[in-house]
Amino acid sequence: MERTLVLVKPDGVQRGLVGEILARFERKGLKLVGLRLLEVDLDLAERHYAVHAGKHFYDGLIGFITSGPVAAVALEGPDAIATVRRMVGRTMPNEAEPGTIRGDLGISGLRNLIHASDAPETAVTELDLWFGADALVDYERAIDAWVVAEEPERG
Repeated sequence: MERTLVLVKPDGVQRGLVGEILARFERKGLKLVGLRLLEVDLDLAERHYAVHAGKHFYDGLIGFITSGPVAAVALEGPDAIATVRRMVGRTMPNEAEPGTIRGDLGISGLRNLIHASDAPETAVTELDLWFGADALVDYERAIDAWVVAEEPERG
């Protein structure tokens, strides 16, 4: 199983879309293993966006992510990173496909509702940054047998 980070950004929280966004992931079959609502301080914002430091859009990212509450979400499932990225859609909402979160709910640029980890290494780093080592929950769901197919043994 793979884990990934999703942030519902301040525009998503302010617009009351956290539940709808989380519901899409849960309906897909992804398992919620961590959830926090928090005000993002400058230090956390700078650490999260460190890869973009010095780029022309960096200050805008920092200003936006610290402008209001953020819902940090940890999800788990087979190919969770790629699955979430497909569901989120292209960065610019006006270019995102209908059916994606950004395509259906977003309208412009930095106000793109959501962040999702882009690679396994990034997911590990981001989950640790936003949740810490012991904050995620391991548990079994009764529906997992209906959501995740077991692979046949190869001999």
